[in-house]
Amino acid sequence: MNLPSPGAQTPSRAPYRSVLFDLDGTLADSAPDLAEALNRMRRRRGMADLPLEQLRPMASHGARGLLQAGLGAQPQDADWASLRDEFLANYEASICVLTRPFEGIEPLLRELERRAIPWGIVTNKLARYTDALLSRLDLGARPGCVVSGDTAARAKPAPDPLLHAAAALRIEPAGCLYVGDDLRDVQAAVAAGMDAAAAAYGYGGPQASRQWGAQHVLEHPAELLGLL
Repeated sequence: MNLPSPGAQTPSRAPYRSVLFDLDGTLADSAPDLAEALNRMRRRRGMADLPLEQLRPMASHGARGLLQAGLGAQPQDADWASLRDEFLANYEASICVLTRPFEGIEPLLRELERRAIPWGIVTNKLARYTDALLSRLDLGARPGCVVSGDTAARAKPAPDPLLHAAAALRIEPAGCLYVGDDLRDVQAAVAAGMDAAAAAYGYGGPQASRQWGAQHVLEHPAELLGLL
């Protein structure tokens, strides 16, 4: 699959008719629970906990990123499947203990609801974990659609999940803005014919976010309202 390269930024299509959000690192700060799932594995192996701030940048990469950061594990390793399953079992057991919406997300979503602007969630997290998290997490409003990593034929950075979400909201892709905290979010948006907003407040951080070629960079969720 050929992906659009970052940096070639097209003019903004704002104002937008709908907004789609990534979940981890964009709507929800799930890094504390993900880090605890990994550190539980380290403690079982007689290893010291790694600090949250060291693991936070890997949180958007899920099990693959965290297992590599915390145990040096790679998908090609013979024990990869068992390590991944252990990590996911740990995470599922405590999926929303410390996870909270990022500051400003709840009032933003309530304002979208007040303005009758459709919004949805598009994440690479598998539906099993997405549904469990959203059933416990109060975002302040209800999404019009939820697209997980196993909903469409291909996950991000392919455009399939974003196109699925746009169809569910009955909005043309060009009328949607996708907000995410990782390069693959911007790549998926470009491939789907949508504009992208990089969540600089999320796990990618402000410096990296400005290098992805997104039409917008958000330092705070409230800045999104100026694009609608």
